[in-house]
Amino acid sequence: MSKSFSLDSVIRKIPDFPKPGILFYDITGILVNPPAFKYCIDQMVKMYKGERIDAIAAIESRGFVFAAPFAERMGIPLILIRKKGKLPGQTWSCSYALEYGTAELEVHKADVQGGQRILVMDDLIATGGTLNAARNVLEQGGARVAGFFGVVGLPFLDYAKVLGKDIPVQTLVEYFGE
Repeated sequence: MSKSFSLDSVIRKIPDFPKPGILFYDITGILVNPPAFKYCIDQMVKMYKGERIDAIAAIESRGFVFAAPFAERMGIPLILIRKKGKLPGQTWSCSYALEYGTAELEVHKADVQGGQRILVMDDLIATGGTLNAARNVLEQGGARVAGFFGVVGLPFLDYAKVLGKDIPVQTLVEYFGE
């Protein structure tokens, strides 16, 4: 991929979705563009190659798409963080607030090992609430979050306030509002 490549050029911006006043950043443009998708995975590997990361935890569902090839390339386990009721085994769980209500995330207890350093990944980081809930379920299992990663970051929504400054947050592209 050339140095002039821009992820911004393949991320669709959809106004008034899912409701009026919201600008939706659609990452599916990356997924239908193999060079853009490869660029994302290559950049993730470059960012974390020298880091001590024992596993990657991906948030349902678009986080899975980016985390799976990254985990395979890095030779580390992929831990799935899912919506409540989607995992059949014993789970750690955490409820968190959404703009329009609450949600709950779960992770299999058997998948999280005490002392693991885990990178938490989602496709997009907005308010930080989902990533913070993911941190909570992993810490319940004795793991430590080594970092947060999102393909897209929306720092104008103050995710840093929710996630704090003690764990690094990295993104490939950021938008600062319109």
